[in-house]
Amino acid sequence: MESMKAEIQKVFKERFGEAGALYASAGRINLIGEHTDYNGGFVFPGAIDKVIMAEIKPNGLEKVRVFSIDIDEYAEFGLKEEDAPKQSWARYIFGICREIQKRGGEVKGFDAVFAGNVPLGAGLSSSAALESCFAFALNDLFNNNKIDKFELAKIGQSTEHNYCGVNCGIMDQFASVFGRKGNLMRLDCRSMEYEYFPFNPQDYKLVLVDSRVKHELKDSPYNKRRESCERVAKRLGIDTLRDATMEQLEAIKGDITAEDYFRAKFVIEEKQRVLDVCDALNAGDYETVGKKMYETHAGLSKDYEVSCEELDFLNDVAKTLGVTGSRIMGGGFGGCTINLVKNDLHDDFIKIAVEKFNEKYGHEPKIYDVVISDGARKIEE
Repeated sequence: MESMKAEIQKVFKERFGEAGALYASAGRINLIGEHTDYNGGFVFPGAIDKVIMAEIKPNGLEKVRVFSIDIDEYAEFGLKEEDAPKQSWARYIFGICREIQKRGGEVKGFDAVFAGNVPLGAGLSSSAALESCFAFALNDLFNNNKIDKFELAKIGQSTEHNYCGVNCGIMDQFASVFGRKGNLMRLDCRSMEYEYFPFNPQDYKLVLVDSRVKHELKDSPYNKRRESCERVAKRLGIDTLRDATMEQLEAIKGDITAEDYFRAKFVIEEKQRVLDVCDALNAGDYETVGKKMYETHAGLSKDYEVSCEELDFLNDVAKTLGVTGSRIMGGGFGGCTINLVKNDLHDDFIKIAVEKFNEKYGHEPKIYDVVISDGARKIEE
């Protein structure tokens, strides 16, 4: 973090002169509750110790000037709808500006330099971290922090919908904005009520194994899964699958396609798994947490069909080695498995998973130990 901060400050000074303020927001993991957010169900995310960090300063102009250290690209754009930049990464920042303005908030021209250590394409939601970092910063710099935190999360979500072509739920942005060190959060995606659950297991580590198979959610099967769920909900006469039971689903099985049936089956079962994990964490029962993670992976692979061969392989390796819990994490079609690993198994698991994966697929997966940390914030000097 300190080296990234120093690099950002150095580049900002070279490009824009006098120093600005520093802000950061986190990537996220989701322990359980996948593809439930847009179905009105529960998710169980936490912010992690991987961030997007930006130095930002008002420039007195009617335009934004921003440089991405990681991509080594500069973008410049105005603040009207017709000023949208061509670079996809810059559209996230432009979208945040526009969504704040649409809500009656103020955004003036600013200079920014940003970088991050949230792995791209690994399902850790680097895009939400970028959105939340800039939304938090612009709220602080131009709006006296008058926009509440939920609205900041919705600003990020609307940016995805309106400027980046991804019809995502609210979870990623929520986790990036509301993250709290040592806590996971159960978010009810319908009522937007949330509760913090302490997650600081002494005997376990959270380990992400990145298959390095990249997924691109735009124009992808992600949107098709959502359409399946909406069709079943409509057939049941309910708003979302949050209110569906397996009995109701079985009753209409003959009226819907097999594909739609299995998509809905996963979502209904996953809703219950999140609640079971909350009970298990309250009881300090990490074995049950792990069991539910494996059940989620099986559902995502067989019923929701968003896994891939490489992720199923990593899940099998974890199970064979006796890892407490393992599942695909994120939208799917590549990315990471998230693994709940006992401390005494940690080193062997990493070593064997890397060896076996490399042997089979010809490249090594990347390993990230993650710690549950704070979300969007200003970095005080």
